Amino acid sequence: MALTATVAEPTTIATGWTVEQWLTLPEEMRCELVEGQVVVSPSPSLDHQRAVQNLLRHFDDHARTHGAEAFVAPLGVALSATTALEPDVLYVADPSTYGPRIIEGAPDIVVEVSSPSGRRYDQVVKRELYERFGVGEFWFVDLDEQRIEVHGPGTDGRFEPPVRTGVGETTHSGVVADLAVPVDAVLPR
Repeated sequence: MALTATVAEPTTIATGWTVEQWLTLPEEMRCELVEGQVVVSPSPSLDHQRAVQNLLRHFDDHARTHGAEAFVAPLGVALSATTALEPDVLYVADPSTYGPRIIEGAPDIVVEVSSPSGRRYDQVVKRELYERFGVGEFWFVDLDEQRIEVHGPGTDGRFEPPVRTGVGETTHSGVVADLAVPVDAVLPR
């Protein structure tokens, strides 16, 4: 039996929440806290999950040899008392940010992998929050365009325009030394 569905957008289900309240939600709920609003997202596609797994392998290999760690969603990243996001993949070099259930503060790198339902949410809402709360780099894996965009830190605290790498090229981090990821190795086949 083949199932077809319309693409659901992330949906706000509650407002006025704090990170402490958000942490009381069931772990299996796929939701984030955006400036006090609880936002629920639909499940990702298989290609999305393949890209996440592929990228995690590269991040994890690098992290293990450099005293850092790489994680995947669902793992909350508390950026303020009213904002906690769940990046698809994250790279953290500072273990002092590890809380019992969440990362408390800005990771070195956060990655969002494109999905039809969350494209605007990831590239506008979440990117702006990552920038505002001091995340080192924001990577966007664009499955439609077959590329990775890296938004690095600028001199004014804002992200620079993205550096885009495509098929046959390698993406390099500007904040994590020696981290290089071939785009072909991330994109699902």
